[in-house]
Amino acid sequence: MHYKTHGTCATAIDVEIKDDLIESVKFTGGCSGNTQGVAALVKGMTPAEAISRLKGIKCGFKSTSCPDQLALALENMVAERG
Repeated sequence: MHYKTHGTCATAIDVEIKDDLIESVKFTGGCSGNTQGVAALVKGMTPAEAISRLKGIKCGFKSTSCPDQLALALENMVAERG
């Protein structure tokens, strides 16, 4: 799934889920080390687990962050899958 982010330095997130586990995450833009770290940490998690850990994280004075945007992307994926 390709998700266009809102309010972050990263402009998009590509997520692959297989057998209800996060297989890969790739951010376009953003702080390279941080986005690679988040992507590595959520690999192998269920979407629900990643959402519960990442949703609501803020970046500085922004109302969102790259991890929060990933949680929103995962929520959209779960909703689309039904």
